[in-house]
Amino acid sequence: MKKLILIIAIFIATGISAQTKYQKGMQKAFELWEKGNTTAASQLFERISKAAPTKWMPAYYAATVEILSSFGLKDETVLKAKLTKAKEFLDIAKSNSENNPEIIITQALLNLGYIAFDGQKYGMTLSGETSKLYTKALQIAPNNPRVILGNAEWNMGAARFFGKSTKPYCAEIKRAIEIGKEEKIETEFYPKFMLKRAKNLLKQCEE
Repeated sequence: MKKLILIIAIFIATGISAQTKYQKGMQKAFELWEKGNTTAASQLFERISKAAPTKWMPAYYAATVEILSSFGLKDETVLKAKLTKAKEFLDIAKSNSENNPEIIITQALLNLGYIAFDGQKYGMTLSGETSKLYTKALQIAPNNPRVILGNAEWNMGAARFFGKSTKPYCAEIKRAIEIGKEEKIETEFYPKFMLKRAKNLLKQCEE
């Protein structure tokens, strides 16, 4: 009996230790990201993903870091390397969490990285797929504020490209803001709604 209790105690202690290591690693990666050290942040998220192969968030964040740091690049070779790597991370995340709206809209954001770099070259091949990704995410999670906002922003970009008004999408941004304010995130490190960014987007929409 004593041996059994000891085994259980060791098992629980190991679990707590592993969880704490994961938490510390994730927090460190976010700190690096916030400081602008995107390469180190991405590498740490990648290492955490390998150490915790059943969790989707480390790979998801590794992809997100790579995608966001691709915007504004002038070298297509560097862009492709970053976004190819991001796609590999998203595939890992997807393997651990299928039909996850957060992953789906990040795939759409990855496509936007290509389109923003060269709309004429990549717009024709990726625009339709991107619209489908947002449609799919909305079907899965119609009240997810990040999905609503991402879809509205995508539609605004398309409207601007074709010289149309962006005002029809203001209502969706407002809806995302209202839902985002009330959203309660219970899972640690789960993607949060960026209220400040949403408000800035609303201003652009109403101009």
